[in-house]
Amino acid sequence: MSATVTQQYPRIGIRPTIDGRRRGVRESLEEQTMGMARRTAAFLQEHLRYPDGSPVQCVIADTTIGGVAEASAAASKFKRENVGVSITVTPCWCYGSETMDMDASIPHAVWGFNGTERPGAVYLAAVLSAYAQKGIPAFGIYGEDVQESGSEEIPADVQTKLLRFARSALAAALIRGKAYLSMGSVSMGIAGSIIDENLFQHYLGMRNEYVDMSEFVRRVEENIYDPDEYAKALSWTRANCKLGANNNPEHLVIGEEEQNRQWEFVVKMTLIARDLMVGNPRLAELGFEEEAGGHYAIAGGFQGQRHWTDHFPNADFMETILNSSFDWNGRRAPYIVATENDSLNGVVMLFNHLLTGTAQIFADVRTFWSPAAVERVTGHRLEGAAQGGLLHLINSGSAALDGTGEQEIDGKPAIKPFWDVTDEEAAKCLDKTLFRPASQEYFRGGGFSTDYLTRGGMPVTMVRLNLVKGLGPVLQLAEGYTVDLPEDVHRTLDERTDPTWPTTWFAPKLTGKGSFSNVYDVMNNWGANHGAISYGHIGADLITLASILRIPVSMHNVDEQDVFRPRAWSLFGTENPEAADYAACRNFGPLY
Repeated sequence: MSATVTQQYPRIGIRPTIDGRRRGVRESLEEQTMGMARRTAAFLQEHLRYPDGSPVQCVIADTTIGGVAEASAAASKFKRENVGVSITVTPCWCYGSETMDMDASIPHAVWGFNGTERPGAVYLAAVLSAYAQKGIPAFGIYGEDVQESGSEEIPADVQTKLLRFARSALAAALIRGKAYLSMGSVSMGIAGSIIDENLFQHYLGMRNEYVDMSEFVRRVEENIYDPDEYAKALSWTRANCKLGANNNPEHLVIGEEEQNRQWEFVVKMTLIARDLMVGNPRLAELGFEEEAGGHYAIAGGFQGQRHWTDHFPNADFMETILNSSFDWNGRRAPYIVATENDSLNGVVMLFNHLLTGTAQIFADVRTFWSPAAVERVTGHRLEGAAQGGLLHLINSGSAALDGTGEQEIDGKPAIKPFWDVTDEEAAKCLDKTLFRPASQEYFRGGGFSTDYLTRGGMPVTMVRLNLVKGLGPVLQLAEGYTVDLPEDVHRTLDERTDPTWPTTWFAPKLTGKGSFSNVYDVMNNWGANHGAISYGHIGADLITLASILRIPVSMHNVDEQDVFRPRAWSLFGTENPEAADYAACRNFGPLY
């Protein structure tokens, strides 16, 4: 993520609260309480990173907080220090409504130490009650096992909750105040490309920016891009991006001269889209001061079909490169760009990226292949993770290059944060990818579609945000695994659709209940034609983030013991957590 977009990253504020009674009580707790705050800050700074790979920064209140004056002093410091997440820690009883953080616009958590000497659990319950009563949902963190009063350990279950809350709360804070850039308008009637400003403003705290696709033509024709970087990018593309077989009928095959012209054009498109999103100081040096500023966009989308692609080369190369974690300048954070301007898929791509630091696969949720259908067509019987059937995830060729799975963790295929990707792994991703001349019947203006096959065996999570009139945004997710098929089986199935596009074979984890009774039900209950696929089983983090933003979750296959929401959610019922989630989100309303 460009520094022109991030400016100063939000920090985590640590609030050590204490029993305010002097003449012995408070004095005996000062060192223990402040030590708890310092250990929490050190733990989070060690385990969490910002999108540029730098360690997360924590700010600790100048003093322990025993009353409202010290709470107000901490709040003033937090505003100066750009704190976007608040964590209160205490080993003892404190005065709840006097010591609590009253900023309703940021996420809150409270860790009450589980010890017998002082009633930290009593304060935790009291202050969470105050948060609920005042309409500021807060997360409660309470270790399962009693600790000795002098213990400096952060128990494993507390670590998990601290990280889950902090990671999700930081994602919400990083999004706030940024923009979604709509490059073009509605694509082929896809509802997700109908920009809903209420979602972005009130649920995400973002603004919406818009440019017509004609801006790309203007910048190409008027040379509003860095010519030196363009030369570098074109040279890198010719050296590293392999041209694949042309799948078009003979009368639609273009000549070498036209093909070279299209390569030049799509490389310029890539530079221009990035500059539109985050700006480029080099443009000011070239006399384009206005264009140098960009649109402060943390995510964006390109309409493409059909008004663009009926005449100009498609955006598949542009979207693939921007969404990847490397390009001609080396490794860098992905720029989140949604195909067909599907802003709802762009939002969850952004969620996934901020939670993991990884590049995302944008895909159509194209086809459910039952075991019987696969065996009928190919003679192959599905086994292992795929024994219940597969979802064919494939779109028009714009998934991140990282989606090949050619990066590795402990010898297994993976998608890693850009700061962990090696040059060799980036080269492998490119080597396993073909850029094939676009299907002219779909894309009359030509271009190049990204074609690769995702390696099997990766834990992944498929996510989608849907909008429902009268209800608002609803999140759904499915954890599962990518799957390897025998080469001939993959080819037989893949060639029934467009073989120039990237394929990911996905097997969701089944629970035997609801939407996850079988793979068909996962497909049948998916809310739209697109999904964002992230490396890792990150469903629990997504559920926590959704609750922070007051977005209910309609389907998931995360173990209930891993679901972490504000404590007030349990006050809406414990027998049916999904119904309680809907009720709580409706009651508290959008965060902003």
